[in-house]
Amino acid sequence: MINSFFSNFVTNLFKMNLQYILDGKGETTGVFIPIQEWLSFKKKFKNVDIDSNDIPEWHKEEIDRRLEAIENGTTEFHDFNDAMDEIEKGL
Repeated sequence: MINSFFSNFVTNLFKMNLQYILDGKGETTGVFIPIQEWLSFKKKFKNVDIDSNDIPEWHKEEIDRRLEAIENGTTEFHDFNDAMDEIEKGL
């Protein structure tokens, strides 16, 4: 069910007419979503609280756990592109 939800969520996200905001150096600094598309997206995914700025407690705890592992040297870092390649192999 989560995979189906995520797939549907991402598919709808990529169908949006997203406009990228660039800084003076040409680096992407933001994304603009036309309001009608945003409202339609929110309607399709009304069970997802995408307007909330509150970070769930379990997210905070996970961040604390990961920061502690970094400080202790007990974690392993992976290159983003390599990680994405590995994920895509499994799809």
